[in-house]
Amino acid sequence: MFSENVDFSVEGHLKIWDDATGEVIVDNRNAINPENISVAMARSFSNKGGTVYEVHFGNGGTVINDLGVISYNAPRVTSSTAELYSPTYYKVVDENDPNNVDGTKNYITSSHLSGLNYTDLVVNAILDYTEPSVGSKFNLANVSQDALDNASDFNGAFVFDEIGLKSKGDTLNSGLLLSHIIFHPVQKAANRLFRIRYTLRIRVA
Repeated sequence: MFSENVDFSVEGHLKIWDDATGEVIVDNRNAINPENISVAMARSFSNKGGTVYEVHFGNGGTVINDLGVISYNAPRVTSSTAELYSPTYYKVVDENDPNNVDGTKNYITSSHLSGLNYTDLVVNAILDYTEPSVGSKFNLANVSQDALDNASDFNGAFVFDEIGLKSKGDTLNSGLLLSHIIFHPVQKAANRLFRIRYTLRIRVA
């Protein structure tokens, strides 16, 4: 039976793990910005941008008090101008874009099984041993991770506790924040390589 109206939803999930040990560091669902997702989808359908383009990292998602108790801020997904609390670093994940530092490591795929009413958009990225590096145009904090290798707290620039996906804008770091997830603080030391898989499940019913 033909239907003029459908229910549309987007569900997000983030998994981060250590490449050497296999340790899963983050394995959580995320929040979606419905306004920005709708704008991005329409722009993408009309071939006017809107594609998922960057993965952003920040360190303002949590607050740790003197007793070490962690408080989690609410995801920022209720405004068209939403941003991470404290952006520090980002990567281009469009493998065909010249700003992508390595399209074999940072790329997007889609997965669909015939007969199902959803398709997964999967963003793959790597925080390599040398990333983030001082002087990189993607390093918004301009601080080296090496200084954090012996850190005793979680206040460093490359201890991150929030990640979001952004659409492609007119310039780097100018797109819409499509999703936002906040989690326990994670330290990116120079002797660790993190693999990131960020899945958006697009469902129509």
